[in-house]
Amino acid sequence: MPPLRTALLQSSGVLGGVAENLKALDEAAERAAQAGAGLLVTSEMFLTGYALDLEAVPGFAEASDGDSARAIGEIARRHGVAVLYGYPERDGDTVYNSAQLIGPDGASLANYRKTHLFGCFEQDAFTPGDIPVVQADLGGIRIGIMICYDVEFPENVRAHALAGTDLLLVPTAQMHPFQFVAEHLVPVRAFENQMYVAYVNRTGPEGEFEFVGLSCLASPDGTTRTRAGRGEEMVFGEVDPELLSASRENNPYLRDRRPGLYSSLV
Repeated sequence: MPPLRTALLQSSGVLGGVAENLKALDEAAERAAQAGAGLLVTSEMFLTGYALDLEAVPGFAEASDGDSARAIGEIARRHGVAVLYGYPERDGDTVYNSAQLIGPDGASLANYRKTHLFGCFEQDAFTPGDIPVVQADLGGIRIGIMICYDVEFPENVRAHALAGTDLLLVPTAQMHPFQFVAEHLVPVRAFENQMYVAYVNRTGPEGEFEFVGLSCLASPDGTTRTRAGRGEEMVFGEVDPELLSASRENNPYLRDRRPGLYSSLV
């Protein structure tokens, strides 16, 4: 199975500018496809921007099969690249902080609702999701999805490891002064759970927040395959099934677990 070339789009887009952000996504998908990528991953709340006024969030929220989802499906189909994008999702009267994976044929492969909401803004604006492991298959690679704060809970990522996730996509809005998460915690999560982790951040000032960039693709062997800086950019990394298989063979963490000792965790 060939490696999956993955594009990480580190960008904050335009706050409240859905049309502008869709245009930027179209251009990014074209660049990703031209560079041989089969998957493009964007940041948390890429569609609308993160630092929306609290009262405005419901007005920006869309159904998972709404107008923007259909537009992104067309972008993915036209360029032949899968797209993971973050957005506020409306389901009836409930609003979630969500991320959806669209396949290269334009069809939805998976939709995930953030389970661990960070800070007062998110807790006031959104309802937490209650399904921790959401997966899809892309070219023979099992994809899992989380959002930002979710990856900081080791139980969450271990649940994905036990469910066979090969590549965990984590769109994020990781802000100052917590850059150690991008620099240190994410590569450790990849190593201890024997998977790739694509952690894709926003960048620069937005409202009261200062996003730190530092998007990365971390590998199951503990290395960082690609790392962005602090500004707007797209970086690329390879998700190599052969490296993943060899690393899992050599690393005994999952084989040496003793679940009977861990009952106090729940």
